[in-house]
Amino acid sequence: MTTTLEPSDLGGSLNRKGSSFKPLSGRRKAVDSIARGSVVAAVIIAIIPLLWLLTTLVLHGLNPILDPGWWTGSERYGGAANAIVGTLVQTLLATIISVPLGIFVAIYLVEYSDGKSFLSRTTTFMVDILSGVPSIVAALFVYAVWRTTLGLPRMGFLVAIALVLLMMPLVVRSTEEMLKIVPQDLREASYALGVPKWKTIARIVLPTALSGIVTGVMLAIARVMGESAPVLILVGSTKAMNWNPFAGNQESLPLMMVQQYGQGPSAFDKVWGAALTLVLLVAVVYVGAKVVSKVFAPKKS
Repeated sequence: MTTTLEPSDLGGSLNRKGSSFKPLSGRRKAVDSIARGSVVAAVIIAIIPLLWLLTTLVLHGLNPILDPGWWTGSERYGGAANAIVGTLVQTLLATIISVPLGIFVAIYLVEYSDGKSFLSRTTTFMVDILSGVPSIVAALFVYAVWRTTLGLPRMGFLVAIALVLLMMPLVVRSTEEMLKIVPQDLREASYALGVPKWKTIARIVLPTALSGIVTGVMLAIARVMGESAPVLILVGSTKAMNWNPFAGNQESLPLMMVQQYGQGPSAFDKVWGAALTLVLLVAVVYVGAKVVSKVFAPKKS
């Protein structure tokens, strides 16, 4: 005679034998709590100086920037419009030059290079070297080439060239890492449909990695926008407005801060105001770039 086990009988036998899962021991709970507490403490320690810096910057720099003349008048009339224009023009030139070059270099290293050729190894080595070059070295190099060798006058365009040397390695590295995390299955699916490689990169790979690429570009812009060494060496200061980076002296916010600081405590308000203005410009550009990346990013179904 055959006996059939019902599910209720099977569950009862399992319950009688007891579950195979044991509760966490006190030691494991303690270690987990310590690890969790350490992570939270590290976050708090990192946030405190950032909040302190931001609070100090706002408290000291808010009064100057609330004056409409700060945004509309040049230093000659007590404002900072000429320095804001100079900073934006120099950074825009550096971005226009370095971002396309950096993205194309990253595409070559990830999509076309096998990592063993002389060109790819040389490119990777040079990007690593440029990543650690101080801003003063880049400024002196541009000065030696453009001013000493070619005899060109000091102007805002030379500052943009020095900023390109600082910005392009960051763009290359961030874009390269973003392209690497794009799933290979997307590329293979595109190739299987007969799509050429260049179109796969333009229509599939780059849009997928666009958000990360934009973040890397913004980090590069934020770094070069506040550099003071290139503007001190490669361009002369002026309190007048100058929109042309290829002729004459051109002021910038870092240069304005250095000059105002040298005038003593009476000008410290303008130093803080210029610093807060620089932070606000970076924030505005960052938010705008994020909006653009979301608009052009691939839509999720």
